[in-house]
Amino acid sequence: MKHADSILHAQGRARFADDIILPEGVLHGFPVCSSMAHARIKRCDFSWASAMEGVVAILSAADIPGINNIGNVEAEEVLLADSEVCYQGQPLALVVAESAELARQAASVCKIEYEALEAVFDPRVAAQRQQTIGTTRCFALGDVETAWQQCAVVVSGSAETGAQEHVYLETQTAIALPQENGQLKVVSATQSPGMVQRIIARVLDCPMHAVEVDVLRLGGAFGGKEEQATPWAVLVALAARRLQQPVKLHLSREEDMRLTGKRHPYCADFKIGLSGDGKILAYQVAMFQNSGASADLSPAILERSLFHVGGAYFIPNVHATAVCCRTHLPPNTAFRGFGAPQAMFILEAAIHQAALQMGVDPAEIQSRNLLKDGDHFPYGMSVQYCSLQRCYRQLQQDFDLLRRRQDIERFNAEQNLQKKGLALMPLAFGIAFTARFLNQADALVHIYGDGSVGISTGAVEMGQGVKVKLVKVAAQTLGIAEQRIKIESTNTSRIANMSPTAASTGADLNGQALRLACLQLRERLIRVAARVLGLADNSTLHICEERVEAEGQATTLDWRRLVTEAYLARCGLSAQAHYATPDLAFDRKQERGKPFAYHVYGLAAIEVTLDCLRGRYLIERADIIHDGAQSLDEAIDRGQIEGAVVQGLGWLTSEEIVYDDQGRLSTANLTQYKIPDIYAAPEIDARFLPDSDNPAGLLQSKAVGEPPFMYAIGGYFALCRAIEAFNPDFQPDFSAPMTPERVLMALHRQDGNGITER
Repeated sequence: MKHADSILHAQGRARFADDIILPEGVLHGFPVCSSMAHARIKRCDFSWASAMEGVVAILSAADIPGINNIGNVEAEEVLLADSEVCYQGQPLALVVAESAELARQAASVCKIEYEALEAVFDPRVAAQRQQTIGTTRCFALGDVETAWQQCAVVVSGSAETGAQEHVYLETQTAIALPQENGQLKVVSATQSPGMVQRIIARVLDCPMHAVEVDVLRLGGAFGGKEEQATPWAVLVALAARRLQQPVKLHLSREEDMRLTGKRHPYCADFKIGLSGDGKILAYQVAMFQNSGASADLSPAILERSLFHVGGAYFIPNVHATAVCCRTHLPPNTAFRGFGAPQAMFILEAAIHQAALQMGVDPAEIQSRNLLKDGDHFPYGMSVQYCSLQRCYRQLQQDFDLLRRRQDIERFNAEQNLQKKGLALMPLAFGIAFTARFLNQADALVHIYGDGSVGISTGAVEMGQGVKVKLVKVAAQTLGIAEQRIKIESTNTSRIANMSPTAASTGADLNGQALRLACLQLRERLIRVAARVLGLADNSTLHICEERVEAEGQATTLDWRRLVTEAYLARCGLSAQAHYATPDLAFDRKQERGKPFAYHVYGLAAIEVTLDCLRGRYLIERADIIHDGAQSLDEAIDRGQIEGAVVQGLGWLTSEEIVYDDQGRLSTANLTQYKIPDIYAAPEIDARFLPDSDNPAGLLQSKAVGEPPFMYAIGGYFALCRAIEAFNPDFQPDFSAPMTPERVLMALHRQDGNGITER
């Protein structure tokens, strides 16, 4: 797979925020952070740090000229704590020094006197004490209370999913450069340049046009730089504005892990009812989200959990509640899937529990309840262009599921200390920001006199290949070679009020705006071409492969000459366009509407082999049929699928976040926190559903970044199936991640004398 930056990456010449060549006199910042999870601040003593040679300033909340608030969804998160700290690692002050090492040393000798307050880390306890962010939300369809009476099988239980560290390659970094007339340029490793600009202006009490935010590229993000890049950018902006010198802040890996939020842990109680033939008639769930100390994006993530509470199934009677629980951990934040993986895991746990009671393979229940056109989601949106039934048939056909199940049964019957498990995971994932106003984008296109083209959009390149897709859109629309096109950095001076590159909408929104801008330019150039060729009617003209064609036949007019003629004719060679996703509406009072432009569908079969003596396992295969519609670049989309699956398997199997009883992160480096390596990656065979279209997508394509993450949920339940083959008495607790230690405990029963092998 190649993309625009491949050669630069391979040669180590691609520049990220930490690679920016800094001017002379640059200063470095590092925060003074809370060592308490919850406490009142009684006194701050910065005297020792201030006396250190080379320490230039120590800034506190009193030095903020504007509003000490960086909250976005909820305006409740302070930049620098001034009276109370609410989690370990919360910034109280910023040390600015002549070197990064000195800034860290000075921060370590700052003395803070606290009055300890009770800290809560359990979301259920927080909910009981009404320590919540917002109120409990409820999605309901049909009547579950009546439906229970019609069910042949009703089961209930609980499930929980853990946090997950983003582990982007590039850690949090920001640089602020003072400009003339009080202006600031900020280089930030952020997915949200527009938001960083807005929050800096709020904190510094200046107009937004006084702040320019620039992003060349990110070394990964996965949602961890949507909101949580903001405080670091605002801190350096505050220091640079006050000191009128460039200021940089760069976190090490361990600092990044300690000071930033994770994927939200969820715990939930569920109840599911089915008919005797496996049709799901009713589903009830109460979800408790561990939001951390402040809102961040928690309410929006909770909402998407509710939007995906029914997974890929039609359930006629649903009652789902969810609440953001305020705890004394770092504010948890966006992560690939944005709340949908947690909700889908809980539903799959309920289906697995029902299958155990009914004595059937969970796949039987899954296949009987897949969505189809004409069904409704629990929030009232009708199902359209649903390909799940086709994906299921294609998966069975391409990967011979019947034979594989028979092979697994034979293997399990013959092997005593090894067992295999196979599980399916269907996917239905909505595409759009659920905050309707974010579903908009702008693009600016310049055609230069030599025929080269420059493009500016709000899309941030973070390894997902959005640059490649945008170049393809522009080249196809203008009829020119991709080599002529350059994507500019993402900059708030060129694109105002941009939405974050998130929610899998980066290519969709910005590509649509880009296409509209290129269409404007193409129409202008066609009119010029008609005049040059002496044609009264330009309806037969088309630009293809850098040549003007008339009625499908090449003319003497090529792209370079056409651009020259347009310039000499004083034809505008720049265009700006705005795109807003149509037909989106959601009433939060009624919890009804159409929040998504379309859905991505697919189905995965995941197979595992389990060492029943040691509890070790291997995720062997992930076979996938994915509906990508008319992919803009299959190599990029396949890479996104493969990466998402491995990342999802890490969340569900090995990546265990642990905090001690004081709220301090115990798994703060990559020797303590286990992410999947190349040996843990399964063989992934991802195939695209043939003959699929998407009228609501960019050039009939579908978004791909987040949806495939959900396929990995099948890995957890494949492990459950393998454990059940060894230990028929196994009752899953549906607690993820399923680490080898937990697998080992599940494989063997415990009696009064300790653990006894079965």
